[in-house]
Amino acid sequence: MQSDLKENNFTAVELSEFLDTEEISEETGESGIVVLTQNQKLLCDELNSRISLYSPQHQEIFDKRMADLKRLAVAIAEFPSLLSRATLTSETRTPQDIIELLVDTESDYGKTFIQLPSKATLGKGFLTAKLHTFSSLAKLAVMVNDRMKEQTTLNASSDNEEHPETRIAISSKLIQAFRDETVSMMFLLLAEDVYLNLIKDDSLNVDFRRQLATSLLLLWEHRADQNISDIAPVLTSVWKARRTLAPAFGTMMGTSELIMFSFQMDEVWSKFIRTQLAVTEVSQAMEEFLFGISYEQIQKLKRLLREKGIGSIGRDEVSKFLGEKVKTDVSGDYKDFYSQYSIRRDNAQARKRLNLEGPHRTLEDHFIRFVMEQNREKQNNDSFAKTN
Repeated sequence: MQSDLKENNFTAVELSEFLDTEEISEETGESGIVVLTQNQKLLCDELNSRISLYSPQHQEIFDKRMADLKRLAVAIAEFPSLLSRATLTSETRTPQDIIELLVDTESDYGKTFIQLPSKATLGKGFLTAKLHTFSSLAKLAVMVNDRMKEQTTLNASSDNEEHPETRIAISSKLIQAFRDETVSMMFLLLAEDVYLNLIKDDSLNVDFRRQLATSLLLLWEHRADQNISDIAPVLTSVWKARRTLAPAFGTMMGTSELIMFSFQMDEVWSKFIRTQLAVTEVSQAMEEFLFGISYEQIQKLKRLLREKGIGSIGRDEVSKFLGEKVKTDVSGDYKDFYSQYSIRRDNAQARKRLNLEGPHRTLEDHFIRFVMEQNREKQNNDSFAKTN
């Protein structure tokens, strides 16, 4: 398991680097939560140095938020590692025990919040707190930057000489980096849901589901996942494309625009589109993602427009034709992405449970499964090549 962590390219940051408190347990440094990745630590250090030049008061707020986050990680580290043998009451639990419980489709283990291991539920709270922290720091950086610029302008109006404030302004690149990290954390939350969905899918190969369960254990233990680090930028780009496309509801024109856009994107996403979009459920999941309404609403809208002889309508007309208030506009906020994903996920699970028509998995489920299978195939090919 430790070798898996090293291959993930994440640095398990020693908490002692951040805290001047009591001794941290050895387990936290080796197998505990990744408080900050190396890149995140560099970003925080740079922002902190910039804010300290502007306002000691804001630096105190910054330091307190980070210290709270690190104390939370220390507390969670006191719980038994999911990657080692642990004795609970009279029973002994191993990582393999957890994996087998997860892949057992007759078991409810892991299906609901209360059935997850303590470290999984606490870690999810930590990741949510970390996400909120980075989102707040991005907003703080914008506020500080705006005030720095105002001060620079005032000084420039009274004196043409260069002022220190001009040199300490926070770059837009740094602010965007904090926003990007926030989005990546959102995808980690999403990945946990996707892994659990796929692990419980008995239509998938059991060895593949065990691999997914291993990835989930690593995510629960460290709150970091290399697979999602690769996937997040791709899905973010697709989300941005969805915002700029203007699909014609009814004919469902718009999918073709996304396909054309896809060929200019990441190679893995392009391959996913080329090979998977012909699968009915994948195309249905794509429509839900693209149009922002459910499969049932899409079918109703198609039928209504066909009956009325209307070719297509715009986003602002969808609610009128469906006779209900629906949200079809999209913002760039990561909360919107996760909210819409959650709705599609719940709808897909309900269809599967009730054996109804329509997608039983989300687009994110299909894409992450595709990426994991591609990675597994590559690993197998690499292993085969080394032995020959």
